[in-house]
Amino acid sequence: MAIDVNGKSYETDEEGYLVNLADWNEDVGAVLAQSEGVAMTEQHWEVVNFLRDYYNEFQIAPAVRVLTKAIGKKLGPEKGNSQYLYELFPYGPAKQACKIAGLPKPTGCI
Repeated sequence: MAIDVNGKSYETDEEGYLVNLADWNEDVGAVLAQSEGVAMTEQHWEVVNFLRDYYNEFQIAPAVRVLTKAIGKKLGPEKGNSQYLYELFPYGPAKQACKIAGLPKPTGCI
């Protein structure tokens, strides 16, 4: 499978995750978000960029519990809770946000 962004094709797996992490940019993220039915706001990008930084540091996409705790530490307790994250990413903050961030599906996600 593939998505087209600005006339360029990007390969995705059968679930819509980017195959090559290096292909990601904000335009690709926006198209992935659109395919997920997510209208990106500053808050969405904050989580997406946080995930990309986390992945670069630890080479793993965090499961939702780890994500919630890490976001709370970095962005404050009002953002480090699952209610806030599920409002942004209703189909699962870890799974959906990782897809938009161009990261692999987090371990432990169904």
